[in-house]
Amino acid sequence: MSLADWIVLIVTLLTIVGYGLYKSRQSNDLEQYLAGGRSLPWYHVGLSVMATQASAITFLSAPGLAYSDGMRFVQFYFGLPLAMIVLCITFVPIFHQLKVYTAYEYLEQRFDLRTRVLTSILFLIQRGLSTGITIYAPSIILSSILQINVIYTTVFIGTLVIVYTVWGGTKAVSYTQMLQMSIIFAGMFLAGVVVITLLPDGVGFKNSLQLAGKLGRLNVIDWHFDPNNQYNVWSGIIGGFFLQLSYFGTDQSQVGRYLTGSSIGQSRLGLIMNGLIKIPMQFLILLIGILVFSFYQFNAPPMFFNQNEVDHIQKSTYATQYRTIEKQYAEAAVQRKANAQAYVNAVNTGNYQAAATAQKALRNSLALTDTLRKQGLGLMKHNNALADVNDTNYVFLTFVTHYLPRGLVGLLIAIVFLASMGSTASALNSLASTTVIDIYKRVINKNATDHQYVTASRLATVFWGVVCLGMALYAGQLGNLLEAVNKLGSYIYGVILGVFIVAFYLKWINAQAVFIAAILGEAVVIICGYTNAVAYLWLNVIGCLSVVIIALLIQPLMKQKSPVPNAPGH
Repeated sequence: MSLADWIVLIVTLLTIVGYGLYKSRQSNDLEQYLAGGRSLPWYHVGLSVMATQASAITFLSAPGLAYSDGMRFVQFYFGLPLAMIVLCITFVPIFHQLKVYTAYEYLEQRFDLRTRVLTSILFLIQRGLSTGITIYAPSIILSSILQINVIYTTVFIGTLVIVYTVWGGTKAVSYTQMLQMSIIFAGMFLAGVVVITLLPDGVGFKNSLQLAGKLGRLNVIDWHFDPNNQYNVWSGIIGGFFLQLSYFGTDQSQVGRYLTGSSIGQSRLGLIMNGLIKIPMQFLILLIGILVFSFYQFNAPPMFFNQNEVDHIQKSTYATQYRTIEKQYAEAAVQRKANAQAYVNAVNTGNYQAAATAQKALRNSLALTDTLRKQGLGLMKHNNALADVNDTNYVFLTFVTHYLPRGLVGLLIAIVFLASMGSTASALNSLASTTVIDIYKRVINKNATDHQYVTASRLATVFWGVVCLGMALYAGQLGNLLEAVNKLGSYIYGVILGVFIVAFYLKWINAQAVFIAAILGEAVVIICGYTNAVAYLWLNVIGCLSVVIIALLIQPLMKQKSPVPNAPGH
């Protein structure tokens, strides 16, 4: 990076951290530290909710996913608006009226302490592991830029986030996230504009989309129902609805964001804002990946985008074979460029017969480069069975560092850092609040002072920060990070959601029945996931329905029916 890029990067990061610490300087009691004083307006809540979900993985992996697999991942979010409506009607008023710090407090009032602790532990496991992945994503960037081991960059980034999360609590997280999302929106828009301007003369935005469409990358909608297909309309609306409902309704990293709203109405407006903006935002991020794909049809891409793995094989006994394949790949890329240019020229002149011929030649040349790339990946695996041969996380990073103008490179890299900091800080804050409120305060030390609980929250933040750093060091083996974090969540979110569904709507089911159902439901999900019985989004549906159905079946077998407290609004 240039000096200008470094200045932009450092100034942006320091400004964000300093602003968050300044705005949260009075967060010394438990209400302020864990719930931000419940004083934030709807737009603040909405941006904080979006920033928590939009981690560095979103901005690093999503363009790479679109580059390799097209636009179909956007269907993952089709269930989100419906989930926001259900949340606004059911979850938000209950949590606000009970004045809870965490979502799991309600479960003790509805069931018992055992159910509350079980769901808390499930959340802590899932969020602790997935947060490690969000820390690892920007570590890749810093490691590639500085050419140093990813371990050092992971520790640096994790430590930076831990410091301001420990210091300022929820307010520091929320205030920094509002500024982060403003910068992120501006930066990603600029990135899309720059990609278009870098296309060859005579190739415009429309041409790039036509080209991507002919090569199978504009696969936005898939109406075919297939339980083994990860992304189609049905898995997105049904499986995505269950995942999003559980994530936003029962994951403390999100519940903690809208509990900061000054009223039920402000929290609802924040969630509706998220439901309306998230799909267009994700569509545009994926579209940037499509534009990068079109760009690389006219500019030779590297055969493999992760330079660290390339360096390893070039120092091995397979180096000569790999270089031979690389040379063939470069020659095929030149031919692909000629075919792409011929296709655009034919389309622009209205010569559709020539366009069809060029399109066929372009597909053949793309198939050839894909074949050569697979041969190279095979050599990498022969050389090292543990080699990471999924390089989608590096596609957008490579484009940014090689082609974007000075200053904008620093801004785009800052965006990835900001996204990581926002989502990681929210996660650490939620892990700390769940640990202290649902376990420490309820099971270990019931009569501590407010100051002691704040201190315990700070210590819990440090503890979970260290745990997440440990997970981050193994995240490189998980493939595409965006898919990895969603797959991990799908193993647990459905079961937690099932517990809440029973709590809200099936008032005659008691604590013992739902506790057993939750354990058996999790076992069902693990078996289905381990055997690859269905695509991972459907695990959310299976987990939720398993808990509900098992609870209904075993409730009649319970000897005594526990009384059910009346929850507000029900």
